[in-house]
Amino acid sequence: MAAHNELGKKGENLALEMLRQKKYQILETNWRHDKDEVDIIAREGNELVIVEVKTRSTDYFGDPEDAVDAAKERNLIRAAEAYVELNNLDIDVRYDVVSIILNNHQSTIRHIRDAFYPGL
Repeated sequence: MAAHNELGKKGENLALEMLRQKKYQILETNWRHDKDEVDIIAREGNELVIVEVKTRSTDYFGDPEDAVDAAKERNLIRAAEAYVELNNLDIDVRYDVVSIILNNHQSTIRHIRDAFYPGL
């Protein structure tokens, strides 16, 4: 496995651990629909939470969450709509980003609730 894939997997595992500690119910990981993928689908109370995890080894080129651009948002929204429809859910959907910097010198994790809103 390439180093960046290993870093991403470590980041996703850290994100899962953090969400579980916050008492989120993890429903799916690496859920795919057509060409779209959601890193983590969870539930918090009466909300379905679509979580994108971005892990980097440094913030030299910007914060990890900056990589969630408009195209990625559209993909996440499309995947979330498919998940809701396929599972016949009537639930509010929230989009979060977990931003992680992970290297030998530092480890930071930030949970950004409501990172973006569909249609805005």
